[in-house]
Amino acid sequence: MKSTSSASAAVPGVASGTASTSGRRRLTAYQYAIETLRTEILQGRLKAGDRLRQDDLARRLEMSTTPVREALRTLVSEGLVFFDVHRGAVVRGLTIDDVNELYRLRMTLEPMMAEQAMATIRDEDIAHAEALHIEMLATSDVVKWTELNQAFHAALWTSQDNSRLAHLIKTLRDASGPYIALSLYMRPVHVDVSNQEHQKMLDEYRARDVAAARKHTQAHLDATLHIIVKAIEQTEAEAAANE
Repeated sequence: MKSTSSASAAVPGVASGTASTSGRRRLTAYQYAIETLRTEILQGRLKAGDRLRQDDLARRLEMSTTPVREALRTLVSEGLVFFDVHRGAVVRGLTIDDVNELYRLRMTLEPMMAEQAMATIRDEDIAHAEALHIEMLATSDVVKWTELNQAFHAALWTSQDNSRLAHLIKTLRDASGPYIALSLYMRPVHVDVSNQEHQKMLDEYRARDVAAARKHTQAHLDATLHIIVKAIEQTEAEAAANE
């Protein structure tokens, strides 16, 4: 199934709508801009195809254009916005086509990374990943969990940081972040399932079990893809019902 509609779910842990004055004072201008714009895209208030003019956004958010420009660059790296030669910054939105492409690439590359990292991983890398895993078990904040999730996998691959493969995978994982946050909002139980799978990964890396790690990495990504697709389909159905 293919779709080009943007997903419209709110994401726990990210401010909904315009932040309060007191809340804004606790954030830098860049943080306020990125959280506000990211939330508006995920909630569907900024839809796929909408232009994002820096001057207009700066006036609305009551700040200079510099933090807005930095926020747009971050949204580009996350895959939520793209730059068009003629239209400038444009909302990409969360689409089934995009997430399918992202995860097909990840399912090809990440098992390769698991095998390469297994040959060079250090005990301190595993210890760092385990510490992040413990933090993930203790948080119920989706945005924080998503950030820790990326750090967890990066810790297992630290010994391969300078490889071309690592740079490719980081780009794909960064672009997957908003999709993961959406899927966890729509299906919170996936947090517990992922936490259990991460414990298995830690055991596999400790044992240097290459075959198990490759197989488990691909299965983990495939399961996540199915959850994300269902989440996008659900938000599209809800949006259509409210029109």
